[in-house]
Amino acid sequence: MPIVVFNQKGGVGKSTITCNLAAISASQGLRTLVIDLDPQGNSSSYLLGNSARDEQPTAAGFFEHTLSYSFKSIPPTDFIVATPFDHLHVMPASAALNELQVKLESRQKIYKLREALKQLANSYERIYIDTAPALNFFTRAALIGASGCLIPFDCDSFSRQALYALMDNVQEIRADHNPDLQIEGIVVNQFQPRANLPQRMVAELIAEGLPVLQPYLPASVKIRESHELCLPMVYLDPKHKITLALIALHDGLRS
Repeated sequence: MPIVVFNQKGGVGKSTITCNLAAISASQGLRTLVIDLDPQGNSSSYLLGNSARDEQPTAAGFFEHTLSYSFKSIPPTDFIVATPFDHLHVMPASAALNELQVKLESRQKIYKLREALKQLANSYERIYIDTAPALNFFTRAALIGASGCLIPFDCDSFSRQALYALMDNVQEIRADHNPDLQIEGIVVNQFQPRANLPQRMVAELIAEGLPVLQPYLPASVKIRESHELCLPMVYLDPKHKITLALIALHDGLRS
């Protein structure tokens, strides 16, 4: 079941949530893939460390191949690399994704990722897709091809304002392109239980009937250490409170 992690607001923890959920899947023995469609490449760096800068297959290479008139069909698995972690692979991002958008849109290649995801389902039991903080070509392609969408929410008023438009956009894509797409839920990130504003905001979302997931992910400086060391939390500190919250979140998602 491909899951897209998406929010049009930056800095809400998309890459952190994507990589940590994927690492948990892999640590449970599931064949797991992360597709990084954010040109910033934070998920790629998180999972590959310094080797993310190396010359290697990328998501840009996959999309560029869809523009080719070559009769040689290259399987999407050829654009995937192994991470240092068992059962965990990544299709890395590249800054070249930015340059490809106009060409891909003009050539109507929006469904090519969906076709690739169907093929990749034969090789992977879990697929997570990280996206840029924008409803661009790649984000739309991911939502068209995915089964679920997770929405990180960081208890900020700007994030809340963006939330409603985001959910409308997802529902529009579901109606027009992908009836199987479901909003898996809103992931409350960097939650501070003793602060009034986060508690009030989350309570209001729940009162509105929005699909707020439990547990909330606590704010923790340990995440920054995890980023610096390129070690998802399940490998860095499996008993830490945020690791346990991530595991509970992971295990509560649809299989």
